[in-house]
Amino acid sequence: MARRFADRLSIALANLRLQETLKHQSVRDALTGLFNRRYMEETGGRELARAQRHGQPVSVLMLDVDHFKRFNDVHGHAIGDAVLRRLGSVLSRQFREEDIACRYGGEEFLVLLPGCTADAALERAEVLRQAVGSLPVAAPDTEGLTVTVSVGIAATVRGSGVLSDLIAQADQALYAAKRAGRNRVKLYGDQ
Repeated sequence: MARRFADRLSIALANLRLQETLKHQSVRDALTGLFNRRYMEETGGRELARAQRHGQPVSVLMLDVDHFKRFNDVHGHAIGDAVLRRLGSVLSRQFREEDIACRYGGEEFLVLLPGCTADAALERAEVLRQAVGSLPVAAPDTEGLTVTVSVGIAATVRGSGVLSDLIAQADQALYAAKRAGRNRVKLYGDQ
């Protein structure tokens, strides 16, 4: 009887571990450890609604690794993956617990900043851009390899707006940063 109880307990614990693993995999990007796009889309709408209720601003940073294709083409996909992992690590360290950093797709990342004005988001994006610029990539044949990002920012006033519109505006600002020469930060509307 004790053996049956131990077996059942063992199975129950294994099931709990499996459920926790599956939950983690459903909201996290496996490569970077950041939240994934699906999580951002589900959570972002709630955060924007909360900001509206409390009259708080919300900012979105959309960032992209400059010339990422070159990392993969010249140094291989392992180096490209290493760059993305390092960027994920920087994003995890640079932002507050209530901020939501996610890998949005490929080499594109998005950070939702509840309670953050456009001016504060500009400052934080510049700090991030500089932190990424000093990222060492330790791998064979990567001496002198530098990683830079372009960042686009969009912000609401008192949480007004729709998340998809805010993301589209940040994306437009990102492309303006790339057109302006890359490795820079642009605020939507200042193109």
